[in-house]
Amino acid sequence: MKRNLYVILAVALAANSCGNQTQNLTADVEIPVSVQDANLKSIEEYINTSGTAFPVGDIIVKSEITANYYLEKNPRTGRSWQLNDRVKAGDLIARLEDREYMNGIKLETNQLNLELTESELKKQQSLYEKGGVTLFDLKTAEISRINAKTAVETSTLQLAKTRITAPIEGFIVDLPYYTQGTRVNTGSIMIEIMEYTSMYMNVQLPEKYISVIKPGQIVKLTNYTIPKDTIIGNITQLSPAINSETRTFAGTVLAHNQNYLLRPGMFVKADIVVNRKDSVIVIPKSIILSRQRGKTIFVIERGTSAAERIVRTGLENLTDVEVVTGLSKNERYVTSGFETLSTRSKVKIIK
Repeated sequence: MKRNLYVILAVALAANSCGNQTQNLTADVEIPVSVQDANLKSIEEYINTSGTAFPVGDIIVKSEITANYYLEKNPRTGRSWQLNDRVKAGDLIARLEDREYMNGIKLETNQLNLELTESELKKQQSLYEKGGVTLFDLKTAEISRINAKTAVETSTLQLAKTRITAPIEGFIVDLPYYTQGTRVNTGSIMIEIMEYTSMYMNVQLPEKYISVIKPGQIVKLTNYTIPKDTIIGNITQLSPAINSETRTFAGTVLAHNQNYLLRPGMFVKADIVVNRKDSVIVIPKSIILSRQRGKTIFVIERGTSAAERIVRTGLENLTDVEVVTGLSKNERYVTSGFETLSTRSKVKIIK
């Protein structure tokens, strides 16, 4: 019996010793974490929306007559015009030829007739001043001259229909193919030109932001094809009316696209900057923990341990948040590895 009691005591002492070793081992474990210094930065608060980008200049030129089609050459490349060629206003893109149509214009005849009526008008004016003709004769000569001038202008307009020229500067985005000499009908598409150094986007904005979003606010535009580039635009127009079905109101964004990063028809994400603060402490939104007592983060104290601290936040966006109180400049806060931390945990800083 006495021997059994000694055995029980020995086992208990051994178990207690192992427990103390485990507790000491646990207490000495250093949890690897990454940290960052709290610095002063700028933060912007956004309202997110999206839409399709359209060029400010977009013109489709159609044939106004039925005639034979001849595509011209690009004077800057020496080859026939092609898609994506840049055109200047007035560049000749194609000619339309039809002998019967040209004969009906009578431009040269009308120009000669204008010269004759102008000479006759001068003659009648001189005679009228000398009393050689009546006022009726003078007015008749003026009417003849006006009619002749109108005929020349009409012929010039008709002749212009045989020349397909670029009405604006921009890029060729549509150039239907016609075999040289093919007869094209009135209304056939000749060319489409877009100028997209400036782009606009129509957006629909939630009703709750109607008192927050204002004309002139900065808008940051991005597309998945240009993830590292941001185009800066502005709100230019806002509708005062709410759509009763969608509970949204319409707005227009205008952006300068000097480097042609945005292309017509692109689906664009737009971040409307509605608030901004400079020189404030900003941290990643993902490191904030929601506790019953409030929002918390882990801060490094005495270089080797982490302390959980309550913070009060201000402006925020999808990735970052402003810290109003609870974190001071140059303090180090934990950015990764905080999931397993508790107050007074020992840490090993790996980054």
